[in-house]
Amino acid sequence: MGDTLEFNEIYHESKGSWNDGRLRFSKQNVVYKSSKTGKVDNIPAAELSVATWRRVCLGHGIKLATSSGHVYKYDGFRDTDYERISEFFKANYKVELTEKDMCVKGWNWGTAKFSGPLLSFDVNDSSVFEIPLASVSQCATGKNEVTLEFHQNDDSEVSLMEVRFYVPPGPADEGADPVEAFAQNVRSKADVIQATGDAVCVFKELQCLTPRGRYDILIYPAFLHLHGKTFDYKIPYTTVLRLFLLPSKDQRQMFFVISLDPPIKQGQTRYHFLILHFSKEEELKLTLNMSEEEVEKRYEGKLSKNMSGSLYEMVSRVMKALVNRKITVPGNFQGNTPGAQCITCSYKAQSGLLYPLERGFIYVHKPPVHLRFEEISSVNFARGTTTTRSFDFEVETKQGNQFTFSSIEREEYGKLFDFVNAKKLHIKNRGFKEKAKNNEYSDSDDDQHDAYLERMKAEGKIREEGDGSNDSDEETDESFNPGEESDVAEEYDSNASESDSGSGGDGSGDEGKKKPAKKAKVVKEKRERKPRKGKKQKDTNAPKRPMSSYMLWLNSSRERIKSENPGISITEISKKAGEMWKQIGKEDKEEWDGKAEEAKKTYEKAMKEYRESGGGSSTPAKKESKKEDKKRKSGGGEKEKEQGGNDSFKSREFISSEESSSDGERKKAKKAKKAKGTPQSRDKESEEEEGEAMTTPPSSEEDSD
Repeated sequence: MGDTLEFNEIYHESKGSWNDGRLRFSKQNVVYKSSKTGKVDNIPAAELSVATWRRVCLGHGIKLATSSGHVYKYDGFRDTDYERISEFFKANYKVELTEKDMCVKGWNWGTAKFSGPLLSFDVNDSSVFEIPLASVSQCATGKNEVTLEFHQNDDSEVSLMEVRFYVPPGPADEGADPVEAFAQNVRSKADVIQATGDAVCVFKELQCLTPRGRYDILIYPAFLHLHGKTFDYKIPYTTVLRLFLLPSKDQRQMFFVISLDPPIKQGQTRYHFLILHFSKEEELKLTLNMSEEEVEKRYEGKLSKNMSGSLYEMVSRVMKALVNRKITVPGNFQGNTPGAQCITCSYKAQSGLLYPLERGFIYVHKPPVHLRFEEISSVNFARGTTTTRSFDFEVETKQGNQFTFSSIEREEYGKLFDFVNAKKLHIKNRGFKEKAKNNEYSDSDDDQHDAYLERMKAEGKIREEGDGSNDSDEETDESFNPGEESDVAEEYDSNASESDSGSGGDGSGDEGKKKPAKKAKVVKEKRERKPRKGKKQKDTNAPKRPMSSYMLWLNSSRERIKSENPGISITEISKKAGEMWKQIGKEDKEEWDGKAEEAKKTYEKAMKEYRESGGGSSTPAKKESKKEDKKRKSGGGEKEKEQGGNDSFKSREFISSEESSSDGERKKAKKAKKAKGTPQSRDKESEEEEGEAMTTPPSSEEDSD
């Protein structure tokens, strides 16, 4: 057997909520770390006194009791784990792991036993249930009755509000009241905060960002009391998870952050973080309300009776000594601003500061967010949505939650990328970001890679190619070549005036004196695009396409999902199914992949038979008819080309000087008629000549030009 035993997905109950984590047994200690909060329970092996193996709602559980009176319960073990754990305990802890069954009779009368921090209700020496007295918030007594009220946990779906015990009157012993004795045993271990005695010290009018306002902070040996004008909060030191001391970006202010679990409540609002705001210039002389000997004995040199210094130093020093937790400060990260150990950004439309720490990120202040590296699955650097001079930093946790810190100046990119890379966090777009990092975020927007723009360009190119193939009968546009004559001359161009003079004269002038007109480009009339073909009708007799392995699994599991989640909507069914599909094991997925492959083979066989029977669009008869249609169309087009027929025309501004023999003979005959006719007839004929020039199709020589 090895030196350690490790178990994953072991659950620890905390005020009605199950939190999973990892449990490790070693020769020196027992360590449990919560996946949700990161809180660590460390039990030295020398203090273990009792170990009990029980069957509970989550399989099997283990209950550990220490010589100091603490009790720890962990559930989620398998039945086969008993032998391994029992042998390990005997070999390393010299403690026997005993099996004990719970009472399931359902009786509501029995014996109440107080053992350390637990109240056990037993029937015939078998435990029915146990109540951790630390979860009791209030204990009230009545006639032969004791009422226990409990702290509420927001993470639990169902919460136990109170329990009432009926205590029958005792024997004729007038000196002892069994109800009061029961209540005293509860109060001695319950988490009932009572301000007894004087405070160790008092800090007046401290500025608090969450909850917002100014509060007097009274430091008691067991809890922290925030006294404001409107609200009061009492915070036990046992609910403090972490302490942070963070410098502001301007180096003139400090934030002192206290992480709480469970959070303090005000109505429906929950405050998981207590944030105090200080100025570095504030000084304070502090005197503790204790004797020097008592201070030295209780705090072992961490505090002294008389202290002086900056206000934030005094508060953090006192809190560290009383809570007995380390203060986390920013590590080696340096932002773009000299001396700044944070990054200015926005989270949920609120501007704040993001601090990269040695073991996580923390954002202050509205709302405060703390992300540990061990709960982060991946990070992503994304282009800013409003401007190219900023980027977004996206963090995705293993629980599927995503946090987006936006509007970060791109000058901070290099430092943040190096920090994330050094911490070995998974970066989704690593390849692109390393390339962009080498460019050092050039000021030119053209140098920046825009994935969305590139995708739009690719889709546009594909669309253009598709349009070109559909409209192959249309004429293609001529490309623009600098230096050549323009295809179209405007009315104010010299070409336009010359063409006007050439075509709009009275025709009586000498033909030899007429200036040769420049060759005009043929402007072809664009045909109207053919209407698109109607949507192809589906053949109802054709075989249906096979479904994927996921769709096959979804069809078989849809009813089960509905039954397990009554009232679930259609969209929620899809989301739930996607989550369940991700959690399916590899063997199960291979089974569904095999079913999908069988369905595919069946479809291919059916499709082959369907086509052989004459169905589908690819039958030989239809192929022959399509070929004949194409030949007929191509033959008709060639005939039209031979006849020179097209829809082009000549504008009156551009008349070609290179005329075919047929056009020349026609015009000479008309000019001879003009010489014989009257002026009115000549004018009329000139107008007809112009109209003919507008409608006469160009000759083959002009078309070739």
